[in-house]
Amino acid sequence: MKPRITLKKIASEFGVSISTVSKALKDSHEISEETREKIKAFADYYNYKPNSLALQLRNQKTSVIGVIIPEIVHHFFSTVINGIEQYATKRGYNVMVCVSNESYEKEVSNFSVLTNGSVDGLIVSIARETQQKNEYSHFEGLIKDDFPLVLFDRINENLACDKVIIDDAGGAYKATNHLIEIGSKRIALLTTQDFITVGTLRKEGYLKSLRQNGIEVDENLIYKIDDTKDLYEQIKKVVFVNNPPDAILAVNEIYAANALKIAKERKLSIPNDIAIIGFTDGLISEFTYPPLSEVVQHGFEMGQQAAELLIKRIEQTSQGEFKKEVISTNLKIRKSTLSTD
Repeated sequence: MKPRITLKKIASEFGVSISTVSKALKDSHEISEETREKIKAFADYYNYKPNSLALQLRNQKTSVIGVIIPEIVHHFFSTVINGIEQYATKRGYNVMVCVSNESYEKEVSNFSVLTNGSVDGLIVSIARETQQKNEYSHFEGLIKDDFPLVLFDRINENLACDKVIIDDAGGAYKATNHLIEIGSKRIALLTTQDFITVGTLRKEGYLKSLRQNGIEVDENLIYKIDDTKDLYEQIKKVVFVNNPPDAILAVNEIYAANALKIAKERKLSIPNDIAIIGFTDGLISEFTYPPLSEVVQHGFEMGQQAAELLIKRIEQTSQGEFKKEVISTNLKIRKSTLSTD
Protein backbone atom coordinates (compact mmCIF):
# COMPACT_ATOMS: atom_id res chain seq x y z
CA MET A 1 0.00 0.00 0.00
CA LYS A 2 1.29 3.46 -0.90
CA PRO A 3 1.82 5.77 2.10
CA ARG A 4 -0.74 8.51 2.73
CA ILE A 5 0.46 11.70 1.11
CA THR A 6 -0.13 15.24 2.41
CA LEU A 7 0.34 18.74 1.01
CA LYS A 8 3.35 19.11 3.27
CA LYS A 9 4.98 15.95 1.89
CA ILE A 10 4.34 17.00 -1.71
CA ALA A 11 5.80 20.44 -1.00
CA SER A 12 8.89 18.83 0.54
CA GLU A 13 9.32 16.53 -2.47
CA PHE A 14 9.43 19.45 -4.90
CA GLY A 15 11.10 22.01 -2.64
CA VAL A 16 8.20 24.46 -2.82
CA SER A 17 5.73 25.95 -0.33
CA ILE A 18 2.46 24.29 0.69
CA SER A 19 0.71 27.25 -0.91
CA THR A 20 2.37 26.48 -4.26
CA VAL A 21 1.25 22.83 -4.09
CA SER A 22 -2.31 23.85 -3.22
CA LYS A 23 -2.46 26.28 -6.15
CA ALA A 24 -0.94 23.74 -8.54
CA LEU A 25 -3.57 21.16 -7.61
CA LYS A 26 -6.26 23.79 -8.25
CA ASP A 27 -4.67 24.41 -11.69
CA SER A 28 -3.84 28.02 -10.81
CA HIS A 29 -2.09 29.92 -13.57
CA GLU A 30 0.12 31.56 -10.92
CA ILE A 31 2.13 28.33 -11.08
CA SER A 32 4.01 27.35 -14.24
CA GLU A 33 2.45 24.61 -16.37
CA GLU A 34 5.49 22.37 -15.95
CA THR A 35 5.35 22.61 -12.15
CA ARG A 36 1.58 22.09 -12.11
CA GLU A 37 1.83 18.93 -14.20
CA LYS A 38 4.64 17.45 -12.08
CA ILE A 39 2.81 18.12 -8.82
CA LYS A 40 -0.51 16.77 -10.10
CA ALA A 41 1.14 13.63 -11.48
CA PHE A 42 2.88 13.02 -8.15
CA ALA A 43 -0.37 13.58 -6.22
CA ASP A 44 -2.29 11.24 -8.55
CA TYR A 45 0.36 8.52 -8.18
CA TYR A 46 -0.01 8.59 -4.39
CA ASN A 47 -3.81 8.98 -4.54
CA TYR A 48 -3.70 12.31 -2.71
CA LYS A 49 -7.06 13.28 -1.21
CA PRO A 50 -7.67 16.72 0.34
CA ASN A 51 -8.39 16.71 4.06
CA SER A 52 -12.09 17.55 3.89
CA LEU A 53 -12.24 18.56 7.55
CA ALA A 54 -9.33 20.94 7.11
CA LEU A 55 -10.92 22.41 3.99
CA GLN A 56 -14.14 22.89 5.86
CA LEU A 57 -12.38 24.55 8.77
CA ARG A 58 -10.46 26.90 6.49
CA ASN A 59 -13.77 28.27 5.24
CA GLN A 60 -15.17 28.75 8.74
CA LYS A 61 -14.34 31.36 11.37
CA THR A 62 -12.79 29.78 14.44
CA SER A 63 -12.58 32.94 16.59
CA VAL A 64 -9.11 31.77 17.64
CA ILE A 65 -5.84 33.71 17.22
CA GLY A 66 -2.56 31.80 16.98
CA VAL A 67 0.58 33.21 18.62
CA ILE A 68 4.09 31.86 18.04
CA ILE A 69 6.88 33.08 20.31
CA PRO A 70 10.57 32.10 20.43
CA GLU A 71 10.60 31.26 24.16
CA ILE A 72 8.13 31.19 27.02
CA VAL A 73 10.35 31.97 30.02
CA HIS A 74 11.23 35.49 28.87
CA HIS A 75 9.27 38.10 30.85
CA PHE A 76 8.85 40.28 27.77
CA PHE A 77 7.05 37.60 25.76
CA SER A 78 4.76 36.74 28.67
CA THR A 79 3.66 40.39 28.91
CA VAL A 80 3.03 40.48 25.15
CA ILE A 81 0.82 37.38 25.44
CA ASN A 82 -1.12 39.04 28.28
CA GLY A 83 -1.75 42.06 26.06
CA ILE A 84 -2.85 39.90 23.13
CA GLU A 85 -5.15 37.82 25.30
CA GLN A 86 -6.81 40.78 27.00
CA TYR A 87 -7.60 42.55 23.73
CA ALA A 88 -8.63 39.33 21.95
CA THR A 89 -10.99 38.33 24.76
CA LYS A 90 -12.76 41.68 24.60
CA ARG A 91 -13.29 41.10 20.88
CA GLY A 92 -14.62 37.55 21.35
CA TYR A 93 -11.47 35.65 20.36
CA ASN A 94 -9.50 32.94 22.15
CA VAL A 95 -5.72 32.67 21.96
CA MET A 96 -3.63 29.59 21.15
CA VAL A 97 0.09 29.91 21.96
CA CYS A 98 2.92 27.85 20.48
CA VAL A 99 6.64 28.10 21.23
CA SER A 100 9.30 27.71 18.53
CA ASN A 101 12.15 27.30 21.04
CA GLU A 102 14.23 29.44 18.64
CA SER A 103 14.08 26.59 16.08
CA TYR A 104 13.32 27.08 12.38
CA GLU A 105 11.91 23.55 12.04
CA LYS A 106 9.69 23.97 15.11
CA GLU A 107 8.45 27.31 13.80
CA VAL A 108 7.55 25.74 10.43
CA SER A 109 5.80 22.91 12.29
CA ASN A 110 3.82 25.43 14.35
CA PHE A 111 2.75 27.16 11.14
CA SER A 112 1.57 23.87 9.67
CA VAL A 113 -0.51 22.99 12.75
CA LEU A 114 -2.06 26.39 13.35
CA THR A 115 -2.89 27.28 9.74
CA ASN A 116 -4.63 23.98 9.01
CA GLY A 117 -7.98 25.45 10.03
CA SER A 118 -7.22 25.94 13.74
CA VAL A 119 -6.92 29.73 13.81
CA ASP A 120 -8.15 32.79 11.92
CA GLY A 121 -4.77 34.54 11.94
CA LEU A 122 -1.25 34.50 13.36
CA ILE A 123 0.88 36.79 15.52
CA VAL A 124 4.56 35.80 15.34
CA SER A 125 7.95 36.79 16.73
CA ILE A 126 10.53 35.17 14.47
CA ALA A 127 12.77 32.40 15.83
CA ARG A 128 16.52 33.00 16.10
CA GLU A 129 17.34 30.10 13.74
CA THR A 130 14.90 31.40 11.11
CA GLN A 131 16.68 34.74 11.13
CA GLN A 132 20.04 32.99 10.96
CA LYS A 133 18.97 30.85 8.00
CA ASN A 134 17.22 33.83 6.38
CA GLU A 135 14.54 31.37 5.28
CA TYR A 136 11.01 32.79 5.21
CA SER A 137 9.13 30.64 2.70
CA HIS A 138 6.60 29.56 5.35
CA PHE A 139 5.74 33.23 5.95
CA GLU A 140 5.66 33.97 2.23
CA GLY A 141 3.23 31.10 1.64
CA LEU A 142 0.77 32.56 4.16
CA ILE A 143 1.09 36.02 2.67
CA LYS A 144 0.37 34.71 -0.84
CA ASP A 145 -2.79 33.10 0.52
CA ASP A 146 -3.84 36.40 2.18
CA PHE A 147 -3.76 34.70 5.56
CA PRO A 148 -3.91 37.38 8.31
CA LEU A 149 -0.43 37.76 9.81
CA VAL A 150 1.19 40.21 12.23
CA LEU A 151 4.87 40.18 13.19
CA PHE A 152 6.07 41.66 16.47
CA ASP A 153 9.42 42.42 18.10
CA ARG A 154 11.61 40.29 15.79
CA ILE A 155 10.45 41.08 12.30
CA ASN A 156 11.61 40.92 8.71
CA GLU A 157 11.16 44.17 6.82
CA ASN A 158 10.71 42.38 3.48
CA LEU A 159 7.60 40.45 4.53
CA ALA A 160 4.39 42.15 3.40
CA CYS A 161 2.29 42.14 6.55
CA ASP A 162 1.46 44.29 9.57
CA LYS A 163 4.22 44.70 12.16
CA VAL A 164 4.59 45.97 15.73
CA ILE A 165 7.99 46.81 17.16
CA ILE A 166 9.42 48.86 19.97
CA ASP A 167 11.82 51.70 19.29
CA ASP A 168 14.87 49.49 19.86
CA ALA A 169 17.41 52.01 18.58
CA GLY A 170 15.77 54.82 20.55
CA GLY A 171 15.73 52.77 23.75
CA ALA A 172 19.44 51.96 23.48
CA TYR A 173 20.18 55.60 22.67
CA LYS A 174 18.37 56.76 25.83
CA ALA A 175 20.12 54.13 27.96
CA THR A 176 23.58 55.02 26.65
CA ASN A 177 22.91 58.73 27.14
CA HIS A 178 21.94 57.98 30.75
CA LEU A 179 25.21 56.13 31.35
CA ILE A 180 27.17 59.02 29.88
CA GLU A 181 25.24 61.52 32.03
CA ILE A 182 26.32 59.71 35.22
CA GLY A 183 29.95 59.93 34.12
CA SER A 184 30.57 56.64 32.28
CA LYS A 185 33.15 56.78 29.48
CA ARG A 186 34.06 53.14 28.71
CA ILE A 187 30.63 51.65 28.04
CA ALA A 188 30.54 48.02 26.99
CA LEU A 189 27.67 46.68 24.91
CA LEU A 190 26.43 43.13 25.44
CA THR A 191 24.46 42.45 22.28
CA THR A 192 23.25 39.54 20.17
CA GLN A 193 24.73 38.11 17.02
CA ASP A 194 24.13 40.29 13.96
CA PHE A 195 21.29 38.26 12.45
CA ILE A 196 19.03 39.04 15.44
CA THR A 197 17.24 42.20 14.33
CA VAL A 198 16.56 43.69 17.76
CA GLY A 199 20.23 43.38 18.77
CA THR A 200 21.35 45.12 15.59
CA LEU A 201 18.93 48.02 16.17
CA ARG A 202 19.99 48.42 19.81
CA LYS A 203 23.61 48.51 18.72
CA GLU A 204 22.72 51.35 16.32
CA GLY A 205 21.25 53.37 19.20
CA TYR A 206 24.32 52.72 21.37
CA LEU A 207 26.71 53.85 18.59
CA LYS A 208 24.62 56.95 17.83
CA SER A 209 24.78 58.07 21.47
CA LEU A 210 28.54 57.56 21.72
CA ARG A 211 29.20 59.54 18.55
CA GLN A 212 26.86 62.39 19.45
CA ASN A 213 28.54 62.68 22.84
CA GLY A 214 32.04 62.74 21.34
CA ILE A 215 33.07 59.34 22.71
CA GLU A 216 35.25 57.29 20.39
CA VAL A 217 33.76 53.91 19.50
CA ASP A 218 35.90 51.07 20.83
CA GLU A 219 35.02 47.85 18.96
CA ASN A 220 36.70 45.89 21.77
CA LEU A 221 33.87 46.97 24.06
CA ILE A 222 31.18 45.47 21.79
CA TYR A 223 30.52 41.84 22.71
CA LYS A 224 28.28 39.69 20.52
CA ILE A 225 26.85 36.99 22.77
CA ASP A 226 26.07 33.54 21.37
CA ASP A 227 22.92 32.37 23.18
CA THR A 228 23.60 28.75 22.27
CA LYS A 229 26.75 28.78 24.44
CA ASP A 230 27.43 29.41 28.13
CA LEU A 231 26.32 33.00 28.83
CA TYR A 232 28.15 33.20 32.14
CA GLU A 233 31.54 32.33 30.64
CA GLN A 234 31.09 34.75 27.75
CA ILE A 235 30.09 37.66 29.98
CA LYS A 236 32.83 36.85 32.49
CA LYS A 237 35.34 37.81 29.77
CA VAL A 238 33.82 41.31 29.74
CA VAL A 239 34.33 41.95 33.45
CA PHE A 240 37.37 39.85 34.42
CA VAL A 241 39.89 41.89 32.44
CA ASN A 242 42.70 44.19 33.54
CA ASN A 243 40.76 47.34 32.64
CA PRO A 244 37.04 46.52 32.91
CA PRO A 245 34.44 48.90 31.47
CA ASP A 246 32.92 51.48 33.79
CA ALA A 247 29.42 50.72 32.46
CA ILE A 248 27.53 47.98 30.62
CA LEU A 249 24.49 48.26 28.37
CA ALA A 250 22.92 44.81 27.91
CA VAL A 251 20.30 44.22 25.21
CA ASN A 252 18.19 42.05 27.54
CA GLU A 253 17.79 41.56 31.27
CA ILE A 254 19.33 38.06 31.25
CA TYR A 255 22.62 39.50 29.98
CA ALA A 256 22.32 42.37 32.48
CA ALA A 257 21.65 40.06 35.44
CA ASN A 258 24.64 37.87 34.52
CA ALA A 259 26.85 40.96 34.24
CA LEU A 260 25.67 42.15 37.65
CA LYS A 261 26.43 38.79 39.27
CA ILE A 262 29.89 38.59 37.71
CA ALA A 263 30.76 42.18 38.64
CA LYS A 264 29.88 41.43 42.27
CA GLU A 265 32.04 38.30 42.14
CA ARG A 266 34.94 40.52 41.12
CA LYS A 267 34.18 42.76 44.12
CA LEU A 268 33.29 45.74 41.94
CA SER A 269 31.04 48.37 43.50
CA ILE A 270 27.80 48.87 41.57
CA PRO A 271 27.27 51.49 40.23
CA ASN A 272 30.39 53.31 41.47
CA ASP A 273 32.92 51.02 39.74
CA ILE A 274 30.61 49.73 37.03
CA ALA A 275 27.05 50.80 36.17
CA ILE A 276 24.70 48.32 34.47
CA ILE A 277 21.48 48.83 32.51
CA GLY A 278 19.50 46.34 30.43
CA PHE A 279 16.32 45.90 28.39
CA THR A 280 13.02 44.45 29.66
CA ASP A 281 11.69 45.53 33.03
CA GLY A 282 10.90 42.09 34.44
CA LEU A 283 11.00 40.48 37.87
CA ILE A 284 14.68 39.59 37.46
CA SER A 285 15.58 43.28 37.20
CA GLU A 286 13.40 44.26 40.13
CA PHE A 287 14.72 41.66 42.56
CA THR A 288 18.45 41.59 41.81
CA TYR A 289 20.71 43.36 44.29
CA PRO A 290 21.11 46.13 43.58
CA PRO A 291 17.97 46.35 41.42
CA LEU A 292 18.75 46.81 37.74
CA SER A 293 17.98 49.91 35.72
CA GLU A 294 16.13 48.93 32.55
CA VAL A 295 14.73 50.11 29.25
CA VAL A 296 10.97 49.53 29.59
CA GLN A 297 9.61 47.89 26.43
CA HIS A 298 5.85 48.02 27.11
CA GLY A 299 5.20 44.44 26.01
CA PHE A 300 1.57 44.55 27.15
CA GLU A 301 0.88 47.52 24.86
CA MET A 302 2.71 45.74 22.02
CA GLY A 303 0.49 42.68 22.47
CA GLN A 304 -2.68 44.74 22.44
CA GLN A 305 -1.57 46.59 19.31
CA ALA A 306 -0.66 43.34 17.53
CA ALA A 307 -4.02 41.79 18.39
CA GLU A 308 -5.88 44.87 17.20
CA LEU A 309 -4.06 44.89 13.84
CA LEU A 310 -4.69 41.16 13.35
CA ILE A 311 -8.37 41.25 14.20
CA LYS A 312 -8.89 44.17 11.81
CA ARG A 313 -7.34 42.03 9.04
CA ILE A 314 -9.42 39.00 10.02
CA GLU A 315 -12.64 40.99 10.02
CA GLN A 316 -11.52 42.92 6.93
CA THR A 317 -12.04 46.30 8.58
CA SER A 318 -8.42 47.15 7.68
CA GLN A 319 -7.44 46.92 4.03
CA GLY A 320 -4.80 48.35 1.76
CA GLU A 321 -1.28 49.16 2.90
CA PHE A 322 0.21 47.26 5.80
CA LYS A 323 1.02 49.14 8.99
CA LYS A 324 4.17 49.23 11.08
CA GLU A 325 3.53 50.44 14.61
CA VAL A 326 6.52 51.61 16.67
CA ILE A 327 6.09 51.73 20.45
CA SER A 328 8.25 54.19 22.38
CA THR A 329 10.41 53.14 25.33
CA ASN A 330 11.29 54.82 28.61
CA LEU A 331 13.92 54.23 31.27
CA LYS A 332 13.30 52.90 34.75
CA ILE A 333 16.31 54.02 36.78
CA ARG A 334 17.25 51.89 39.75
CA LYS A 335 20.34 51.52 41.94
CA SER A 336 22.51 49.75 39.35
CA THR A 337 23.05 53.13 37.69
CA LEU A 338 22.01 55.51 40.46
CA SER A 339 24.86 56.24 42.85
CA THR A 340 24.00 56.54 46.54
CA ASP A 341 27.19 58.47 47.33
